[in-house]
Amino acid sequence: MKTSVFITVLLIVFFAACNPKLVNVNAPAVNYIFDNDGTITVNDTSDDIALAGMQGTGFLQSRTFPPGETGTAAAGLYGYEYRIDLSEVGGILNIVCVNSFEIVFGPLESLDFDGDGNKEEVYVVTSGGLGNIAPSSASMSGDTLTFNFSPGICAGNAPGNGDCSFFFGVVSAYPAHPVTSSIQAGGFDYQLEARAPDFP
Repeated sequence: MKTSVFITVLLIVFFAACNPKLVNVNAPAVNYIFDNDGTITVNDTSDDIALAGMQGTGFLQSRTFPPGETGTAAAGLYGYEYRIDLSEVGGILNIVCVNSFEIVFGPLESLDFDGDGNKEEVYVVTSGGLGNIAPSSASMSGDTLTFNFSPGICAGNAPGNGDCSFFFGVVSAYPAHPVTSSIQAGGFDYQLEARAPDFP
């Protein structure tokens, strides 16, 4: 009996670790998780996305925060946000959509991002910020974090009419370094420069 209970607990922990929980948040309210007065000096970088058969160029944006201030929920932890923007990408036939984004991220921190008393691993800024598409799910395989999009982030029928994801964020105990991430779109993998934790 004790063995079966122990196995059940392990399976629950494993499932939770492999399937990070997502929660919708507001900006700038979420900033107070990291900063006592809600003001964060961010560091943004981006890499261009050129999708086969489409006109125009999109980009992957990586945004990192300095360590959370003392007294905040994220004290000493680093914030990471990502956004995929295809707003200036368009086509006439066979419109291409980004269906997933993969990045080697390492251990995730769990925090109560929306103030409901429960902890989550991923927050999505669905109000108070840019975007119209949210991740539909997230998963972990080893150190690789995957965000899935259903519906996908799609090019438009002309440049200027494409989709843009909301900012989606995660937290780590480790500072950032450059990494190679990937998106999957139209049956192809595209390698993109990004930033993620420099974990051991």
